[in-house]
Amino acid sequence: MNDPIGDMLTRIRNSQLRGKSVVSTPASKLRAWVLDVLADEGYIRGYEKGTDERGHPTLEISLKYVDGVPVIRELKRVSTPGRRVYMGVKDIPQVRQGLGVSIVSTPKGVMSDANARNQNVGGEVLCTVF
Repeated sequence: MNDPIGDMLTRIRNSQLRGKSVVSTPASKLRAWVLDVLADEGYIRGYEKGTDERGHPTLEISLKYVDGVPVIRELKRVSTPGRRVYMGVKDIPQVRQGLGVSIVSTPKGVMSDANARNQNVGGEVLCTVF
Protein backbone atom coordinates (compact mmCIF):
# COMPACT_ATOMS: atom_id res chain seq x y z
CA MET A 1 0.00 0.00 0.00
CA ASN A 2 1.49 3.30 -1.09
CA ASP A 3 -0.90 5.73 0.58
CA PRO A 4 -1.99 4.59 4.06
CA ILE A 5 -3.89 7.81 4.89
CA GLY A 6 -5.73 7.72 1.57
CA ASP A 7 -6.61 4.07 2.22
CA MET A 8 -8.03 4.88 5.67
CA LEU A 9 -10.09 7.79 4.31
CA THR A 10 -11.48 5.57 1.56
CA ARG A 11 -12.41 2.89 4.09
CA ILE A 12 -14.28 5.51 6.13
CA ARG A 13 -16.10 6.85 3.05
CA ASN A 14 -17.08 3.37 1.85
CA SER A 15 -18.27 2.28 5.30
CA GLN A 16 -20.45 5.34 5.63
CA LEU A 17 -22.02 4.69 2.23
CA ARG A 18 -22.91 1.18 3.46
CA GLY A 19 -24.19 2.48 6.81
CA LYS A 20 -21.64 0.61 8.91
CA SER A 21 -21.12 1.69 12.50
CA VAL A 22 -17.52 0.41 12.84
CA VAL A 23 -14.71 0.16 10.30
CA SER A 24 -11.30 -1.47 10.75
CA THR A 25 -8.01 -0.22 9.33
CA PRO A 26 -4.38 -1.28 9.86
CA ALA A 27 -2.77 0.61 12.74
CA SER A 28 -0.05 3.24 12.46
CA LYS A 29 0.90 6.29 14.49
CA LEU A 30 0.03 8.74 11.70
CA ARG A 31 -3.42 7.18 11.20
CA ALA A 32 -4.05 7.36 14.96
CA TRP A 33 -3.03 11.04 15.02
CA VAL A 34 -5.42 11.83 12.13
CA LEU A 35 -8.19 9.93 13.95
CA ASP A 36 -7.44 11.93 17.11
CA VAL A 37 -8.12 15.15 15.18
CA LEU A 38 -11.32 13.70 13.67
CA ALA A 39 -12.52 12.66 17.13
CA ASP A 40 -11.61 16.04 18.70
CA GLU A 41 -13.54 17.87 15.97
CA GLY A 42 -16.57 15.59 16.44
CA TYR A 43 -16.56 13.78 13.08
CA ILE A 44 -16.19 10.28 14.57
CA ARG A 45 -17.19 8.80 17.93
CA GLY A 46 -13.67 7.52 18.56
CA TYR A 47 -11.41 4.57 17.88
CA GLU A 48 -9.90 1.63 19.70
CA LYS A 49 -6.74 -0.34 19.15
CA GLY A 50 -7.17 -4.03 18.44
CA THR A 51 -5.78 -6.94 16.46
CA ASP A 52 -7.06 -8.85 13.45
CA GLU A 53 -7.26 -12.63 13.09
CA ARG A 54 -3.57 -12.81 12.09
CA GLY A 55 -2.43 -10.79 15.09
CA HIS A 56 -1.68 -7.56 13.17
CA PRO A 57 -2.52 -4.34 15.02
CA THR A 58 -5.66 -2.54 13.81
CA LEU A 59 -7.69 0.53 14.62
CA GLU A 60 -11.45 0.06 15.05
CA ILE A 61 -13.09 3.36 14.09
CA SER A 62 -16.60 4.11 15.44
CA LEU A 63 -18.41 6.22 12.86
CA LYS A 64 -20.88 8.91 13.84
CA TYR A 65 -24.37 9.40 12.39
CA VAL A 66 -27.15 11.94 13.08
CA ASP A 67 -30.67 10.69 12.22
CA GLY A 68 -29.13 8.01 9.99
CA VAL A 69 -27.05 10.51 8.00
CA PRO A 70 -23.23 10.39 8.29
CA VAL A 71 -21.64 13.37 10.07
CA ILE A 72 -18.80 13.37 7.51
CA ARG A 73 -20.26 14.62 4.25
CA GLU A 74 -17.01 15.09 2.35
CA LEU A 75 -13.57 13.59 2.98
CA LYS A 76 -10.80 14.50 0.51
CA ARG A 77 -7.10 13.68 0.40
CA VAL A 78 -5.03 16.79 -0.41
CA SER A 79 -1.37 15.78 -0.13
CA THR A 80 -0.50 12.45 -1.77
CA PRO A 81 2.79 10.51 -1.88
CA GLY A 82 3.24 11.63 -5.50
CA ARG A 83 2.35 15.26 -4.88
CA ARG A 84 3.04 16.69 -1.45
CA VAL A 85 1.23 19.92 -0.56
CA TYR A 86 2.96 22.14 1.99
CA MET A 87 1.52 25.47 3.11
CA GLY A 88 2.57 28.25 5.42
CA VAL A 89 0.33 29.29 8.28
CA LYS A 90 -1.22 32.11 6.21
CA ASP A 91 -1.96 29.81 3.26
CA ILE A 92 -3.73 26.94 5.08
CA PRO A 93 -7.16 26.72 3.43
CA GLN A 94 -10.46 27.15 5.24
CA VAL A 95 -12.91 24.40 4.29
CA ARG A 96 -16.37 25.73 3.43
CA GLN A 97 -15.74 29.13 5.06
CA GLY A 98 -14.64 27.51 8.33
CA LEU A 99 -17.45 24.95 8.63
CA GLY A 100 -15.07 22.11 7.71
CA VAL A 101 -11.57 21.20 8.88
CA SER A 102 -8.20 20.81 7.18
CA ILE A 103 -5.92 18.30 8.90
CA VAL A 104 -2.31 19.51 8.87
CA SER A 105 0.89 17.66 9.76
CA THR A 106 3.14 20.25 11.41
CA PRO A 107 6.45 20.14 13.27
CA LYS A 108 4.35 20.35 16.46
CA GLY A 109 2.23 17.34 15.50
CA VAL A 110 -0.90 16.57 13.49
CA MET A 111 -3.62 19.14 14.16
CA SER A 112 -6.61 20.94 12.71
CA ASP A 113 -6.21 24.07 10.62
CA ALA A 114 -7.55 26.27 13.46
CA ASN A 115 -5.01 24.87 15.93
CA ALA A 116 -2.21 25.35 13.38
CA ARG A 117 -3.20 29.00 12.95
CA ASN A 118 -3.37 29.49 16.74
CA GLN A 119 0.11 28.00 17.19
CA ASN A 120 1.40 29.88 14.11
CA VAL A 121 2.77 26.82 12.28
CA GLY A 122 2.35 25.56 8.74
CA GLY A 123 2.99 22.13 7.31
CA GLU A 124 1.68 19.40 5.03
CA VAL A 125 -2.08 19.54 4.42
CA LEU A 126 -3.11 15.87 4.70
CA CYS A 127 -6.85 16.07 4.03
CA THR A 128 -10.00 18.16 4.29
CA VAL A 129 -13.20 17.15 6.08
CA PHE A 130 -16.69 18.60 5.86
